Amino acid sequence: MNSFHDFYPYTKSFSNFVTTLILTLKNVHFLNQTQVGQCRKVPSHGIRSLDGKVCVYSLYSTKAPSRAFRRRERKRSKSLAETPLDEAQYQHAVSQLPPRFTAEELSNVITLQEDPKVCLELFNWASQQHRFRHDVCSYHITIKKLGAAKMYQEMDDVVNQVLAVRCIGSEALYNTIIYFFTEARKLTQAVNIFKHMKNSRNLDCRPSIRTYNLLFAAFLSRGNNSYINHMYMETIRCLFRQMVNDGIEPDIISLNSMIKGYVLSLHVNDALRIFHQMGLVYNCLPNSFSYDYLIHGLCAQERTNNAKELCDEMKREGFLPSTKSYNSLVSALALGGEVDEAVRHLWEMVEKRRSADFITYRTVLDEICRRGRVQEAVRLLKEFQEKDIVDFHTYKKLLYVLEDDFGHSIGKSQFRMADHDRRREAIKRQRSRAREELHANQEMATLGNLERVLLGEIKEGEFDGDLAAVLHDLAHCYLASTAKAA
Repeated sequence: MNSFHDFYPYTKSFSNFVTTLILTLKNVHFLNQTQVGQCRKVPSHGIRSLDGKVCVYSLYSTKAPSRAFRRRERKRSKSLAETPLDEAQYQHAVSQLPPRFTAEELSNVITLQEDPKVCLELFNWASQQHRFRHDVCSYHITIKKLGAAKMYQEMDDVVNQVLAVRCIGSEALYNTIIYFFTEARKLTQAVNIFKHMKNSRNLDCRPSIRTYNLLFAAFLSRGNNSYINHMYMETIRCLFRQMVNDGIEPDIISLNSMIKGYVLSLHVNDALRIFHQMGLVYNCLPNSFSYDYLIHGLCAQERTNNAKELCDEMKREGFLPSTKSYNSLVSALALGGEVDEAVRHLWEMVEKRRSADFITYRTVLDEICRRGRVQEAVRLLKEFQEKDIVDFHTYKKLLYVLEDDFGHSIGKSQFRMADHDRRREAIKRQRSRAREELHANQEMATLGNLERVLLGEIKEGEFDGDLAAVLHDLAHCYLASTAKAA
C-alpha cells in the first residue's frame, strides 16, 4: 500500500496524458457513430437526451452549444412564445373546411396560411376530428411550414407521428424531413430517416438520387477543417458506394460532391480519378464546378502546372473559371516564381470581369518586388488605380505595404512621388469639375437675365450700364435671329 502511494505522484502526469488520449479517441469514435448510429429523439436545443446520450449539436464537436447559439435559441423561443395565436385567422381557416373534409382539402387550406402557428393548430385540430386520418399531403405541407419557420421542436412531433404509421410515407416527404433536419444541425436524425427509407417495404419510399445529394451536401457543409472533412469523407465514400450498388446512377451533383469532398480532405488525386471517370464510367460530363473545385485543390498543393492545364481545358470546353479559381491560380503562379504568367492571368481576370481580392494583388506585387522589380510593381499598381481596377482604399493600402516592405531598396521618395502624383491628378480633376460647374452657373444666370430682358422685367439701375448694354444687345440678337428663322 505504501509503495503505491509513493509511486502515485510520479504517475500523475502519465495518467493525465492517458486520460486526454482516451477522451480524444472517444470523440473520434463518436464522430463515426453519429454518421450511421442510432439516436433517440433529440430535443429542440440539440444537447442531450434523457438517457444521457449526447446528440450531435455542431456535428463535429461533442462540446456544449456555444453561448451565441444558446442566445439565438432563447431569442427564437421567446419570440415564438410571445407571438400569440391569431384566433380570427384560425377560425377563418377552419370555416373554409367542409363538414367531412379530406386530407387533401386540409393541405390546401394549410398551404394558404402564412402563420405557422395557425398551420400547426389546424393540423392538431384535424387530428382530433372523428373519421379523419392524415395523409402524406397533410403531413408534408405541415412539416414544410414548421421547418421553414424553424419550429424544429414542433416539427419533431409531427415527424414522430409520420414514423409511427408504417403505411404513410413517400420519397418527397422523407427528403423534406432530411433537408430540415440538416438545416437544424440534427445530422443524426437525418441519417436515421435515411435508414428508415432503406428499410421501408414501400418501394416509393426508397432513397433516390435526391436523397443522397441532400446527405452529401449536409456532410460537406461542416466547416473548413481538413481533419473534419477527412472524417466525414469516409462516410460520403460509403454512401456513394452504397448508392452505386443499389443501382442508382450518379448525376453531376453527386459526382461534384465527391470531387469537392476529396479536395476539402486533401485527397486531390482521388478527386482527379473521379473527374476522369465522369464521362467514361458514369456517362456524365463535368461542368464548371467540377473544374473549379479541382483548380482550387491543385493550387492549394502547389501543383500549378496541372492547374494551368486544367484551366486551359476548362476554357476550351466553353466554361469560364470562377473568381475563386482565378485568385487561387494567380496566387499559386506568383508564389511558384511564374510572376509574368500570374500578371497575364490577372489581366485576363479583368477582361473576363472577375474581381481579384486584396490577397491576390498583394501576392503578385510582393513577388515582383522580391525579384528586384520594385519600379515595375509600382507602375503596375498605378495602372490598376488609373483604370479603376482597384478602389482608392485598396490602392493606398497596397502602396503602404510596398513602401513598408520594399521602400529601402530604391528609397521611399519614389512611393511618396507616386502618392504625390496621384493627389495632384485628383486636385486637377476636382478643379476641372468646379470650373465646369462655375461656367454652367454663369450660363444659367445669363440666360435668366436674358429672359428678364425679353420680358421687360429688368428695372433701371439694377445693373450697371455696361452689363445692361450687353444684355440688351443679346436681346436684340435673339429677337433678330428669331425673326430671321420665322
